[in-house]
This record gives sequence, C-alpha cells and structure tokens, in this order.
Amino acid sequence: MAMGKLSRELKDASRGSDVKSRAQRLEGWTARAARAVPGADGAYEYDHTETVKEYYDLCSGLMVWGWSESLHFAPLKPDESLEESIIRHQRLMISKLELEQGMTVADVGCGIGGPMRRVVREAGVRVVGININELQLDKAKRLNAEAGLGHMVDYETCSFMDMGGIEDETFDRAYAIESTCHAPDKERAFAEIFRVLKPGALFWGQEMCLTEKFDPKDNRHRAIEQDLMRGIALNDIATFREVNHGLEAAGFHVIEGMDRDVRNEPSTPWYRPMESRHGTLGNALNRLPWGRKAVIAGSKMAEALSLIPKGYSEVVRLLDRTADAYVEGGRSGIFTPLYCFLARKPL
Repeated sequence: MAMGKLSRELKDASRGSDVKSRAQRLEGWTARAARAVPGADGAYEYDHTETVKEYYDLCSGLMVWGWSESLHFAPLKPDESLEESIIRHQRLMISKLELEQGMTVADVGCGIGGPMRRVVREAGVRVVGININELQLDKAKRLNAEAGLGHMVDYETCSFMDMGGIEDETFDRAYAIESTCHAPDKERAFAEIFRVLKPGALFWGQEMCLTEKFDPKDNRHRAIEQDLMRGIALNDIATFREVNHGLEAAGFHVIEGMDRDVRNEPSTPWYRPMESRHGTLGNALNRLPWGRKAVIAGSKMAEALSLIPKGYSEVVRLLDRTADAYVEGGRSGIFTPLYCFLARKPL
C-alpha cells in the first residue's frame, strides 16, 4: 500500500478524533475489563465487542500496510513468501469446505475480504461478509468492486455474537479466520453460527490458542498471555480443548482439529516474518524488529508533516509491542494462531 493511500485511510479511520487518547484508552482495555461490575440490569459496564471494533478501527490500515489484505497467519514454507503461504492456506480451506458453485457461504468476521476474494474467484460461490466494523466492510466493498467481484458478495453489518437479521439455516458453508478468537463467549458465538447454517453444512475455523505447553503457574507464560490478550484485543485465549468443547456444546460434530504449524516436512515458524528474514522469501522489512522501529520514527515525522493524523505513532507502537508478544508466544511454544478445525452441523 502506497504512503499516500495509507495516509488517506488513516485520516478516514480517525474521523477527526484524538487518536492518541483513543490508542491509550485501547491499551487500557484489560484494566477496564478487570474493574467492570454488573449494572442494575445485570449487564457488565465493559463491552468487549466495542473494544474489538475500536482495535480494528485504529489498526486495520496499518495492519494491511504491514502484512497483506488477508489479515491472518498461515503455515510457512522456506521456499515461499508470506503471501504465497497465505494463498496456499486459503486454498486448503476451500478444499476442506468442499465448496461448489451455487452455494452461499458465510465469511464470519470478514475483515477487508482478502480470503473472501479468493473464495469467490476460485470456488465460484456467493459469499456474505459478516462484520461489525463498518470501516472494514466499506473497504471490502471497494476492493471487491475493483476486483470485479462485487456482484458475488453481500454484506451484513452485525456482530457474529448476534446475527438476528439472518434467518435460520441460510448458509451452505461458513468459515471464520481469526475472528471468533475475539468472542467474549465462544460457545455462544459458535451457537449463532450453527443457527444460520443449513443441516449438513461444513464450518472451517482458524483460532488463536494456547498450546499444551502453556503452564498457568509459570509467571513468564502468564505475562506473555496477558501481553497477547492486550495487544490483539482477546477477551480470553482458549486451549484446543476449549475450542472443541465450544463447538460440540453448540451442536457441531468436530471432524478434525490441529495446529497446522506442526508438520513433519521442512517448515518455517509462523512468527518468523516478525522476527528475522531467515526462512521466508521476500520478507517485508517493515515487519522486522528494526524495520518496525524505523516505522515508529517515520510515523512521528509523518505526524509532524500532517501526512497522518497526530497520535498514530501511538498505534504503531502498540502494533510493534504486539508483534513482540506474538514472537515471544511463538518462541516459547505456548501460543499458536493456527489451530484450524473443520466441523459439521448434523443432518
């Protein structure tokens, strides 16, 4: 993404607000959540859905600029670029879902539609993008139109926790890529997805999870977990078992579930693009630790020149710390963003 385009997107996302204060408030969400108490109606004062929405409002433009239009991780091979690995991973999902022309598919938490565009192009299905974030949906619409795919996609502006505007048994298939990890109640999120799927429908998901190596009594492990939760706006980080339990409690039959970063063939750790150039082709320099520091310095200068709204250097710092947390989680082996499952709604 060119700097001029990034500048326009950040100005649109800021909507003339105090970005610095918003970024600082976003970083303090865990403290607010911990202090929250039930109100008179029994509801908590803290609403995690709003935190997730603010996270993507502030961070999406920078995340796309630094990563790709597909805002998710993928299993990496040494002879591939990050972008090539992401495409291969999306094609695996398309194969697992057994997509056929004429189907209607739900993209749950669709972001700006990177995976959606590949699904439409390669499977010839109709997709409904579901997202609570209007800025992301607006960009998905623009990119879909530019790709000549707008006629194959519909959009629902709502939370996947409550898709009340969508009738029961609407979709032939569904996928959720690094979206339901944000759910404040995973079982309830899966139950809502279950409701809108037709009997026999397949559901693919990719979750950010704690691995079996995580020790809740280990202070370092707990600190890494807290850094990840704060930096990615995760209300909780589930284990593999908890994800499967949520699916089964919602009514799904779990066909398979695995950490797709664990393979027998030569591979590169999923976090390597944020750590080192070694092991992946064409690694973007602004993803690396020293490159991210340069971006922080550049963002300060861009603020001074009014190229980007004042305060966005705080958002860049937040994303830099989050990248460090990803790497620490990956190096320690206690965290993976690649727990992928395939489930079916029984006939």
